[in-house]
Amino acid sequence: MNDQTLDPQIHVATLGRNARDAARGLLSASTDAKNKALREAAKALRNATAELLEANAQDVKSVEGKKPESFIDRLRLTEDRIEGMAGALEEIAELPDPVGRELATFERPNGLTIQRVAVPIGVIGMIYESRPNVGADASALCLKSGNAVILRGGSESRHSTRVIVDSMR
Repeated sequence: MNDQTLDPQIHVATLGRNARDAARGLLSASTDAKNKALREAAKALRNATAELLEANAQDVKSVEGKKPESFIDRLRLTEDRIEGMAGALEEIAELPDPVGRELATFERPNGLTIQRVAVPIGVIGMIYESRPNVGADASALCLKSGNAVILRGGSESRHSTRVIVDSMR
């Protein structure tokens, strides 16, 4: 069964349950494990460059003459843009882990100390249009912050987005 034959409510509910389960798994992921996953995803994107360029060519062809050139430019991937996506994942891996960071501490008059600590939200939904690189960026930021993500890219970038997501898994 493919995505188009599913009842949308059932499909979204299934995605939500799967993402919730993934989010629970991320709660125990160490900083090192998350950073390693991000570096591996960057490597996988680089390895998928040829496949990604081919998929992106399909996406671009489907909108040529129907969308403005500025839209097509945002949609278009090149080897340099793919390298930029991979580089961004590596940069995110180098960022400090936000999970567990103390944001504020308060001492109550009765001596009770209260701390505000950064924790994952759980599941984040992201809807975006023609820029296929947004899926990679959003996935990386969510992983780094310990969150699962449900991505919904624009139909114009569906071939590119599928290759990006599949290569990063």
